[in-house]
Amino acid sequence: MVASDSFAEFLRERLAPLGRVTMRRMFGKTGVFCDGVMIGMVRDNTLYFRVDDDNRAVFSEAESFPPLNYEKKGGTIDLAFWRAPERLFDDPDELVAWARAALAAARRVAEKRERTAPRRRSKPQL
Repeated sequence: MVASDSFAEFLRERLAPLGRVTMRRMFGKTGVFCDGVMIGMVRDNTLYFRVDDDNRAVFSEAESFPPLNYEKKGGTIDLAFWRAPERLFDDPDELVAWARAALAAARRVAEKRERTAPRRRSKPQL
């Protein structure tokens, strides 16, 4: 289920120090974007932040919660988003610190995708 309007507004306000925070519904969830890069997802008003190999240690506390995933062909697909601990919502500075780490991870993921994406060739002009 997607983020409620009130939870989405709460996140936009709390994460504003990062930059332009926007939300977009996708695949039955809500994507959380900062300056066009997806830093998190919301399912059932629960925030999940982007993780990668470089920020897993920062998010070690979140390992105790199940990551955001889905079932496909009898297997579980991990989406590399970990649940933000509830205590962060009472500490705006720490929430922003976690969000900065997620933003850095999201930028690394985006950069890696750009480097590995096949280059498109233009069609010859007649």
